[in-house]
Amino acid sequence: MQMKTVILVLALSTAAFALDNGVMRTPPMGWLAWERFRCDIDCQNDPKNCISEALFMDMADRLSEDGWRDLGYEYINIDDCWSSMQRDAQGRLQADPKRFPGGIAKLARYIHDRGLKLGIYGDMGTHTCGGYPGTTLDKIETDAQTFADWGVDMLKLDGCYSNATYQEQGYPMMSKALNATGRPIGYSCSWPAYQGGLPPKVNYTQLGEICNLWRNYGDIQDSWDSVLSIVDWFFDNQDALQPVAGPGRWNDPDMLIIGDFGLSMDQSRSQMALWGILAAPLFMSNDLRMISSGARTILQNKVAIGINQDPLGIQGKRLLKEKSGIEVFWRPLSKGASALVFFSRRSDMPYRYMTSLKTLNYSAGAYDVFDVFLERPMSTLKDSTEFVVSINPSGVVMWYIYPAAEWQKEAESVQFREKLGRKFHRYANEVDAPLVL
Repeated sequence: MQMKTVILVLALSTAAFALDNGVMRTPPMGWLAWERFRCDIDCQNDPKNCISEALFMDMADRLSEDGWRDLGYEYINIDDCWSSMQRDAQGRLQADPKRFPGGIAKLARYIHDRGLKLGIYGDMGTHTCGGYPGTTLDKIETDAQTFADWGVDMLKLDGCYSNATYQEQGYPMMSKALNATGRPIGYSCSWPAYQGGLPPKVNYTQLGEICNLWRNYGDIQDSWDSVLSIVDWFFDNQDALQPVAGPGRWNDPDMLIIGDFGLSMDQSRSQMALWGILAAPLFMSNDLRMISSGARTILQNKVAIGINQDPLGIQGKRLLKEKSGIEVFWRPLSKGASALVFFSRRSDMPYRYMTSLKTLNYSAGAYDVFDVFLERPMSTLKDSTEFVVSINPSGVVMWYIYPAAEWQKEAESVQFREKLGRKFHRYANEVDAPLVL
């Protein structure tokens, strides 16, 4: 099948109606508290790390001052354990008064003043997973209006302490209630994760009409094994999951743990690359106050972000799973471009993998290649030319690929130069450079 035909088929497969709230037409990006800070509420003994307004203000400052916001990381998301154990006298949710003395509305203003957006956590059940008040069916409209009144921009709705029947009623009701407030609020549903994540138990057509993104699978942990388990589940089930994603409706494999404790630099690049292929939301869960320069470089890679944020919005797929432990992933992008990822599951030494673009279904003759993590263009590559890539253990080689006939026209545009970043200028005019892969 020709590449353009493949892209057209994939585009048509994502053409189902999405939630009509106008937000998250590309995967949302930002910072989320849970994986790194969990339910630490001990502000007396751990004031810098407890779930409090101070923590979220710190992270808002970092997003706005350290270049993250300008790259698209715009959400500051509260997760569980933010609320009081009781609703107020009017039956509304309220923040813990000691840890959030200014309330959520004040925090929202602080975040909005820095050009950012605020996300909050709730639960479609009697209690949140951490034991705080949940949203029962009779409180859906109250809670939706409360979030809107506070200036919340996104709601993640979990599913602890409920059942399938309750969720079937509650998740669509909350979507309707959020839209009725008149405030555009992105809506993240955990519903599929509680129903096994796959059709026929999960109706993704319905989900795309009521939610902007959804958690399909279990929580990520700070380990490479956890990342691999998520990667395996999503790509083993790609035939069911890939067609349901698109602008305004995204599969969510959970947070980026780059910058925490469990991943090497190669593994960190692998998570960034594979989340890009998945068109996944990019919510970092780390401590931006002390992130390493290596992790920052990966998370702020302009081309990797550009691939993730591609407006065509087609989720990518795994093309090959070799006995050698090498896997190849591909994602079609706008303007005839594509992303290609070579991933190694090996743990011994760098592996030299030989293939050709023609083997990987490319057929336009010649292509220009930009190495995403080396941050430099490679030589023009004919589709029939065999090449070798050297892939580190648990690492990736990620390419942005463009038909050679179109590369020069696109390279001349200011927008493209900005996407590739400053290093593009250094290499843009090189000719006949050696093919170093």
